[in-house]
Amino acid sequence: MTPSPSDFPDTGTGTGTDAANPVAHRIDPAGGCPHARNARLMERGAVAPVVLPGDVPGMLVLGHDALKEFLAHPDVAKDARHFTALAEDRIPPGWPLRTFATVRGMTTADGDDHRRLRSLVSRAFTVRRVEGLRPRIERLVDELLDGVARQAAADDGVVELRSRFALPLPMRVICELFGVDEEFRGRLHHLSSQVVATDTTPEDSLAANKEMVAALAQVVAARAKAPGDDLTSALIAAREEDGDRLSQEELIGTLILFVIAGHETTLNLVTNAVRALCGHRDQLALVRAGTVTWTDVVEETLRWDSPVSYFPFRYPTRDLTVDGTVIPQGTPVLAGYSGAGRDRSAHGPDADRFDVTRPAKTRHLSLGHGAHYCLGAPLARLEATVALERLFARFPDLDLAVPDEELPAHAGFVGNSVRRLPVRPGPDAENR
Repeated sequence: MTPSPSDFPDTGTGTGTDAANPVAHRIDPAGGCPHARNARLMERGAVAPVVLPGDVPGMLVLGHDALKEFLAHPDVAKDARHFTALAEDRIPPGWPLRTFATVRGMTTADGDDHRRLRSLVSRAFTVRRVEGLRPRIERLVDELLDGVARQAAADDGVVELRSRFALPLPMRVICELFGVDEEFRGRLHHLSSQVVATDTTPEDSLAANKEMVAALAQVVAARAKAPGDDLTSALIAAREEDGDRLSQEELIGTLILFVIAGHETTLNLVTNAVRALCGHRDQLALVRAGTVTWTDVVEETLRWDSPVSYFPFRYPTRDLTVDGTVIPQGTPVLAGYSGAGRDRSAHGPDADRFDVTRPAKTRHLSLGHGAHYCLGAPLARLEATVALERLFARFPDLDLAVPDEELPAHAGFVGNSVRRLPVRPGPDAENR
């Protein structure tokens, strides 16, 4: 049975400490930086009761070991038929998190269905196939950096790096992989932001989901009419060869997953890494000196400032005890990646410190764990590594144009980043 909101008294801050009667934390739909919130919750334990938007009770697993156990537990499902409140029709159609639960595709499938869907796209994301994209990614990065240089010259030396650089790189790459034509890309990013937002009205949520499905149906129709060497064409061919392997709904759901996750995660990762390095010039000096690699920077950023904060949803298929806390069957559970990354019991007493020399004794969970481990992880790592290395080689004096604490936080609590990243690139090394 799923608990009701009355089981989790709302203090608004989640600062209760009575382990026998935990106070639920009401998650702010507007999001904001999660780290102070996580620290307060972790004082009470690795698993916390929460109240989701719309007064929907849920749970948050944010301790590293607890989350690792939960993500791989055989009695934890992704299929929304296990979401008790949804099955009992207690979740309204315009609930802002409904898409995460109900979209049909790899991210909400279990068992054989999940393996079937994953096998259709996994070959495009092997380490070898992704490494073959390196030359294309390098060219895109260089083109975007040329644009950064032009913009800096035109706008008194200030560039909004998130929209000019961190966004178009992963958006172009994922759209090229899936055969999404240029005309759809700006619209799909806008809709992606609305779909993953947690602070929208029911009307806006429904409209964004409807438009996203319609836009991707147009992409599918275009590729069906003119197939190419892209993953959407390959998925359509697989469906036509064996109609039971991939339905139209699953095809659209798969595209929603990859278009959103394929650029939003890398967008936040690159943004967060630039902020971290600008705020820790000693760490930037270490990578420039060759003491550590850009791969080390990417991995430490993933741990220290995960691009995804609280990811919906998983559901216990029976009452489940995790780190001493019972999670009732059918409860929607958030995966607290931002909390796990700074869990001192896993990463040491200095887990709050950004340290690119940190030995990887405990691997972070920011790209998932278990059967649903992020299929695009090799691509995200490659994009971020190439982007950061070339960015700071081209603009070695790059710094934030405003103090980090003044940057507006990402809207919604799923993603973890800032909405804008104004920087002063400084002198262009290519023109020195």
